[in-house]
Amino acid sequence: MIDSLYIGATGMHAQQLHVDSIANNLANVNTTGFKKSRVSFEDAFYRISQAGQADPTAGVQPLVLGLGTLVSSNAKSFLPGEIKQTESPLDLAIRGNGFFEITMPDGSSAYTRHGVFRVNSDGALATTSGHPLKPSLQIPTDALEVVIAPNGVVSARMPDETTLSEIGQIELATFTNPAGLDPIGENLYLATEPSGQALVVRPGEEGSGALAQGFLESSNVKLAEEMVNLVLAQRAYELNARVIQVSDEMLSISNNLRR
Repeated sequence: MIDSLYIGATGMHAQQLHVDSIANNLANVNTTGFKKSRVSFEDAFYRISQAGQADPTAGVQPLVLGLGTLVSSNAKSFLPGEIKQTESPLDLAIRGNGFFEITMPDGSSAYTRHGVFRVNSDGALATTSGHPLKPSLQIPTDALEVVIAPNGVVSARMPDETTLSEIGQIELATFTNPAGLDPIGENLYLATEPSGQALVVRPGEEGSGALAQGFLESSNVKLAEEMVNLVLAQRAYELNARVIQVSDEMLSISNNLRR
């Protein structure tokens, strides 16, 4: 059987996965804190042909034929997105490295750069899905103003008071290899062995970024770049489909041979 049939099929499958990844990036172009995925390819296995005719002493090498391509990874790119002002006092953006640590319902930790926070029913600062920030930060119900400093210190102005009172500290988690984090949806990530364990620090320390109150980080998806990648993926898919078509025509010619 002609190997090019299978080689073309691997190319079509790989490019289909590439298009799926691009589609997800484009779908989340306006998702706060979203990090785009980047598909990487690698060549597949190789087959040695005519090994019996090889003679290294005479300079005759065996024929090594490639068997297509594979998707090697679909890793997240944690390049920073554009910071945009919202003027909401509980919206936070990270100017630099780091993640907010979130407590999940089962008590485990997840991490996010989605800085849209609200006060939940327990009075704690939490995500829009209700997952509280870790460590827990209680916002007084009668607070007239909440101020979050770039170093994460949270202060509130209470009734009949002219000065701010410190009520807590927001911390950030950093990772040796953020690309190794496991995305689970809702802009949340889980720590994995490739990502390394989280290092929890104050904003601005140990290489982490500072906080910006009243700002949010936009998606790092660039429309022009994704559209170019989409065109390239489509053309590559068409070329691999053409390989299969040509191989089928060659097989048809062989089947129609007459003695």
